[in-house]
Amino acid sequence: MHRRINISLPQETVALLDRIAPRGDRSQLIAEAVRFYVKHTGRNALRRRLREGAVRRAERDRAVANEWFFLDEELWQRRAR
Repeated sequence: MHRRINISLPQETVALLDRIAPRGDRSQLIAEAVRFYVKHTGRNALRRRLREGAVRRAERDRAVANEWFFLDEELWQRRAR
């Protein structure tokens, strides 16, 4: 199902659109561009949030890793015997 909308674009954008897509294919190109933008913006936002969280919790995560390091070492030594 399609729905007709009216949008205003800068003349430069319309010129680019005219170069890339014939008049009958504009809607398809715009639809694909919007889907692409939303998909990649969502991924980039997720990456940013994950990075920020990792940085924010880095000190805590290092402390937990240090607490478990000696237990891991002991277990590895027992298994090596």
